[in-house]
Amino acid sequence: MTNRDQVIITGIIEGDEKVLTSFYKENIRYIQGYILNNCGNPEDVEDVFQDALVVLYQKLGSGLLELKVPVKTYFYGICKNLWRNRLKKKKKITYDNEQYRFEKGTDDSLINDIENQEREHLYRKYFQKLSSGNKKLLSLFFEGRSMKEISKITGYSEGYARKKKFEAKRQLLKMIEQDPIYKELKSIL
Repeated sequence: MTNRDQVIITGIIEGDEKVLTSFYKENIRYIQGYILNNCGNPEDVEDVFQDALVVLYQKLGSGLLELKVPVKTYFYGICKNLWRNRLKKKKKITYDNEQYRFEKGTDDSLINDIENQEREHLYRKYFQKLSSGNKKLLSLFFEGRSMKEISKITGYSEGYARKKKFEAKRQLLKMIEQDPIYKELKSIL
């Protein structure tokens, strides 16, 4: 944890106006962008930001929270979670000040789309961190190529290609599962 994060945490716990104002100014546009792009309005942005700040305050004050990411990242995750939950509860979308309600039994396709976008972003983020060999191997696999084709392209034996594919998938999953956003997405499934 950086020294700056520690200052922010202490400021939030102590209710330091200067720290809170600075935190607001630094983070509101990210929250605003996410909520406005996902059927929210400016009032929703303010509400979610304030509610998330209360959640963060409570978690920090409990002393049980052990942050492994920057405060800003953790806070953004809280905001996204709160907004998804609100959309689920409302089961409506707002467009040009008109409200459209989902029929009972209709899939929450908007919420599913948001969650799918986040899953895809998480996958792409960590896929890019794989070695070029592992990226190539998994790309071929995801294209639907057979292990025989993959072994010819990569120059590996079929058994070794299968082993390398397994290891690459395991490495990718391990990185994804360690991300706090993955844990949030998993908790809402």
